Amino acid sequence: VTGRPAREDARMDDGRGGSGTRATGGCDCGGVRYRVDGELRDVVHCHCEPCRRITGHHMAATAAKVDDVHFESDATLTWHHRTSTTRYGFCSACGSTLFWSATDKADMLSIAAGTIDQPSGLSTVLAIYADEASDFHRLDDTIQTF
Repeated sequence: VTGRPAREDARMDDGRGGSGTRATGGCDCGGVRYRVDGELRDVVHCHCEPCRRITGHHMAATAAKVDDVHFESDATLTWHHRTSTTRYGFCSACGSTLFWSATDKADMLSIAAGTIDQPSGLSTVLAIYADEASDFHRLDDTIQTF
């Protein structure tokens, strides 16, 4: 577990205001607050073992370009480097899982969909690593899986 993210991963509030804001969100205690000033990908459910262990179920995530994500507060944002190529961002005060990123997609930041202020306007479109889903979880047969 390491401290705050490097600035190339996402930028602090740049003072542009929120005129182009697509979404806002944050953790349960408010220690981490962010806004997204660009497009969000629809939601993907990841059932891989690391995502299940980090979140306690499956990761339901959207994604945005790193340059479109701005932190209004991030004093409690901590990154867990699970491998040399993947990491999860969480709040060190309340424990909320907020982000996931991979070095091979350094221009994108996955955002835990449940941390986005409602209404999000997003839809779930895909479930990945479906063969690793928890035995207590019933997959939605209306959503494409692989």
